[in-house]
Amino acid sequence: MLTLADIDSEAARALLARYNLSLECVAERAPIPGSYWGEPEAGVIGEKVYARGDTPVHSVLHEACHLIVVPAQRRAYIHTDASDSQAEEDATCYLQIVLADALPGVGRARLMADMDAWGYSFRLGSTRAWFEQDAEDARAWLEMRGLLDGSVAA
Repeated sequence: MLTLADIDSEAARALLARYNLSLECVAERAPIPGSYWGEPEAGVIGEKVYARGDTPVHSVLHEACHLIVVPAQRRAYIHTDASDSQAEEDATCYLQIVLADALPGVGRARLMADMDAWGYSFRLGSTRAWFEQDAEDARAWLEMRGLLDGSVAA
């Protein structure tokens, strides 16, 4: 499982900053604020994504994408549980895969393998199968909201 310590955290910070989010690094063994699944999984509060060095990259991206897909005015009220609907959850999963390509040393293939290893569940049996064969609705949801464009290749 690729962790935040395994990648360039400044690249992750810069990626999140493109969406007016910040990555807040938490000290080793310290509690992670806003973590839905518990440590070492990332947490969200407002426009901040909290993570430690041992936080999986897929978790950082997933929680960040939850914040990206919600309207900006709703972000301020998010604490720990960011999902509002299955459509939002699917859009979050789709976008985290796409954004993985923006992180050096990560990429969508590695992220999808880590998502499978962590236990993400898709009806076609794997993250890759879902992304390539069954995610049209998630892609359309993102496109309709202007979250997939020329700067984010799908």
